Amino acid sequence: MFKVGDSAEFRKVVSEEDVYLFAGITGDRNPMHTSREFAAKTRFKERVAHGLLTAGTISAAIGMKLPGPGCIYLSQTLEFKAPVFLGDEITARVEIVEVISGKRLRFRTRCFNQNQVLVIDGEAVIVPPSEGKDDKTTTTNTKWEGGKK
Repeated sequence: MFKVGDSAEFRKVVSEEDVYLFAGITGDRNPMHTSREFAAKTRFKERVAHGLLTAGTISAAIGMKLPGPGCIYLSQTLEFKAPVFLGDEITARVEIVEVISGKRLRFRTRCFNQNQVLVIDGEAVIVPPSEGKDDKTTTTNTKWEGGKK
């Protein structure tokens, strides 16, 4: 079903709200991302988006487009090539570069800004969703942090 050369894209404008929400969710409140005054004194002269926030667009392209819902991420490499500024429109492009097996796909993963500048380059290995099978989730009664089931 999947073949080398299959590709998909996901686009998103990185907003100030995205940066603050990501900072709150992850705890990464580095002033490089959240403070205009601090960022103005850096080499970029303005706030930059978190690298992993930008990389999240790759996850969206894979999880929602190719191979799509039900897939499982096994690994991802990331090389941050250029900064992403608030207001940049990011396009995540994913392309199958190897069908390892029916249960493994290798992707080239890249993100570009609105000027076609490469901001992230990487590779991912994905388990595609099962075709025609009912993918029921099973749960087990195990304790997690906090002692609740």
